[in-house]
Amino acid sequence: MRPLSEATAKIAGKSFERKYIALGRIVNNWRDIVGEKLADKGQPVKIHYRKKKGAKKPDATLEIAANSADATLLHYQKDLILERINQIFGERWISAIKFVNVASNTQTKTFKKPKAPLTEEEKKTLSDVLLNIEDEDMKARLEHLGQSIIMDEKA
Repeated sequence: MRPLSEATAKIAGKSFERKYIALGRIVNNWRDIVGEKLADKGQPVKIHYRKKKGAKKPDATLEIAANSADATLLHYQKDLILERINQIFGERWISAIKFVNVASNTQTKTFKKPKAPLTEEEKKTLSDVLLNIEDEDMKARLEHLGQSIIMDEKA
C-alpha cells in the first residue's frame, strides 16, 4: 500500500502543470498581447477551467486584475486580447475573459522585461561622444542618459 498523497501529487501535478505554464506564457507576453498603452492597466492573475458535459476539452477563462476604469478600457479590447492569446497557443484555448476588481488606489504589479546591457561597441561609441567633456559630474549624467537612450531604442 502507498500513501494517498503520492497518487494525489501525480494527478494534481499533471492537471496544474499546463495551467501555470500557460499563465506564465501569458504574463511573459502581456505587453505584446494588449499593447504598450494598456499593459500597465491590468495584469493576468488566474486561469479557470470548466469542462462542459460532452465536451472533449475544458473551456478556459482568464482572470485579469484591474481597477474599474481600466477594466472598462480592457473590456473594449476583449476580443482582440482573446485573439492574440489564442495566437500564442495556436488554438482557441482561452474562451473568455473575466475582470477582477482591484482598488484604484493600489498599483497593479507589472512585470517588465529586463533591458539588454550595452554591447562593447555601444559603450565605446558612447565614451567617444563624451570624450571632450571635462566636468566629471556632467559626463557621468550624460553617460547615464546615453545608456538609457540606447537601451530604449533596443526595446
